[in-house]
Amino acid sequence: MSTTTENGVGGSRNTSGEKTYKKTTSSALKGAIQLGIGYTVGNLTSKPDRDVLMQDFYVVESVFLPSEGSNLTPAHHYPDFRFKTYAPLAFRYFRELFGIKPDDYLYSICNEPLIELSNPGASGSLFYLTSDDEFIIKTVQHKEAEFLQKLLPGYYMNLNQNPRTLLPKFYGLYCIQSGGVNIRLVVMNNVLPRSVKMHYKYDLKGSTYKRRASRKEREKACPVYKDLDFQDMHEGLYFDADTYNALMKTLQRDCRVLESFKIMDYSLLLAVHVLDQSPKEGGEPGQAGGDGKRPVAQRVLYSTAMESIQGDGKAAEAHTTDDTMGGIPAKSHKEEKLLIFLGIIDILQSYRFIKKLEHSWKALVYDGDSVSVHRPGFYANRFLKFMSTSVFRKTQSKSAGSCSSVPYERDTCIYHSKWLLAHVDSNASHSCQVGWMSFGWWTFLDTRRKLLSMKNPAALQFLSHSNRCA
Repeated sequence: MSTTTENGVGGSRNTSGEKTYKKTTSSALKGAIQLGIGYTVGNLTSKPDRDVLMQDFYVVESVFLPSEGSNLTPAHHYPDFRFKTYAPLAFRYFRELFGIKPDDYLYSICNEPLIELSNPGASGSLFYLTSDDEFIIKTVQHKEAEFLQKLLPGYYMNLNQNPRTLLPKFYGLYCIQSGGVNIRLVVMNNVLPRSVKMHYKYDLKGSTYKRRASRKEREKACPVYKDLDFQDMHEGLYFDADTYNALMKTLQRDCRVLESFKIMDYSLLLAVHVLDQSPKEGGEPGQAGGDGKRPVAQRVLYSTAMESIQGDGKAAEAHTTDDTMGGIPAKSHKEEKLLIFLGIIDILQSYRFIKKLEHSWKALVYDGDSVSVHRPGFYANRFLKFMSTSVFRKTQSKSAGSCSSVPYERDTCIYHSKWLLAHVDSNASHSCQVGWMSFGWWTFLDTRRKLLSMKNPAALQFLSHSNRCA
């Protein structure tokens, strides 16, 4: 592979200014990825379909691709390299689980040049996006790749049972060897479609320690903000009751899965598209689908935010239209109409000795509960608490929180008043014996007088909400 004059992992550049990773230029890396995946996936089609066995998760296939070509591999203008594929049969099954056909997978990755993305994180990884917006290819460290291999059987047993999840979906694990260097890669689902302009992006952990975007990050054209920034810039994102419940149910279940695998330090990647600001605008310069809609040829199942949240399916069906572009409809505290795109990222962190040591050191200097590196159970609970209280909120229905002068809403207040009478004082149960059809305004006023006379805290709390009915 092409050698650079600068050392380092990710973000280094050679003398011509091209980004490098482990002294390998980005262009050489992208070419090797397409050649390697093109060969291995194409070769896999000749193998018969069968059930996945436990040993399939630990198989590693290797092929050497010399620059001059061979009887099995094509010639290319990159340095010689070896391409390894981990658990090829298992990953083929996983791709089929999400409706990804081999030809579509190859077309997405190999047909057009990969698009290099900027990386706001501290990992130093390189990110590539396929031109059709379907897949992200990310470089990972040896320990992360090793952990994913161990994780695969249980992780995908869970995904097989619950495909509606915000957890990352891994479609392939590979390694490129050249010049004594190993570059490991994962292919994942893409959470943020380029065809939609994201007005705000956040990396949220539920932590406060150093959870504010740096000055350098803020100066970028599309900065990725953090937890404290979100609290400064928003007063929560509001969803209807069904969507909120489905979203929180999915997050709770996903966090328990991660906790069971002793995984922590993950984030929620959250992007906000403000419909009121740009009802017809497309994505950022150079983005696909300038009409602001997700590509029509979408092939991957459960790939959008709306499809990924759990529930009885009614919430997703109610909102899955071209207008939502796969996002989840929401509103700001200012009543702005929003589309939310999100997914859990960076899950390949196991809470082992080094993380325990890191947390112990930070806890001596800072508040132990505020740092992001924490034991998995505590991390999950703190993460969920932050999401359910600071980030996501349920829109209060008008009939539940207040009553207007509309007659049927007054009748609703009458119903709740009588229900409350029956529950806060057993002696008041006779007040509920009035026929439902005979409810009238006098009944409501009579019920109010009885509630006031009882001086029950629950009754008084209800009255504070029903004053607008008087």
